[in-house]
Amino acid sequence: MKKLTMLSVLLAFIAAGFVLMMPQSASAQRYYRKVHRRGQTYWVQTRKPSFYRRHRNVINIAAATGGGALLGGIIGGRKGMLIGSGIGAGSGALYTYVLKPKKRHYKKVYRYYPRRSYRRW
Repeated sequence: MKKLTMLSVLLAFIAAGFVLMMPQSASAQRYYRKVHRRGQTYWVQTRKPSFYRRHRNVINIAAATGGGALLGGIIGGRKGMLIGSGIGAGSGALYTYVLKPKKRHYKKVYRYYPRRSYRRW
């Protein structure tokens, strides 16, 4: 059973690596960040955030869940792995959403330019 578990974990890491190594398509989306200057709020165009910054919450919770499952598996076997993954997910969510929440908020702005008609009425 341990060989099957380790094989599935290894294959999951390889699959995730292939997904992350694929080239990303250039998108026409623009990213804006809220900036406060001179008492006013502006949306300033900015570069696309990194993969970690965009998916920070999910990555932190997944890492805490994996760490809790690993420690629980070492300490208590299969049942401990289940308990450890639950504790890890809870602690990861607590860290991500309560202790260190995101400070930057990005807004995608899609600009669709309507087709202009050159007829005059």
